[in-house]
Amino acid sequence: MRLSARNQLKGTITEIQKGAVNGIVKIDIGGGNVISSTISMAAIEELGLEVGKEAYAVIKATSVMVAVD
Repeated sequence: MRLSARNQLKGTITEIQKGAVNGIVKIDIGGGNVISSTISMAAIEELGLEVGKEAYAVIKATSVMVAVD
């Protein structure tokens, strides 16, 4: 599969928090960095996501906000 999104970060799924409709998937991309994403439970099941499996965090955004105290 090829995507136009340039931010494709490969990692390992470390946690899946399942909800009624959506779930939170956490992917360890190394260096102490973990990315979390909220996706539908249907997508989690269709992709066969499981803790310990490799996956990509694909980031395509029109804006990214940064804040500091």
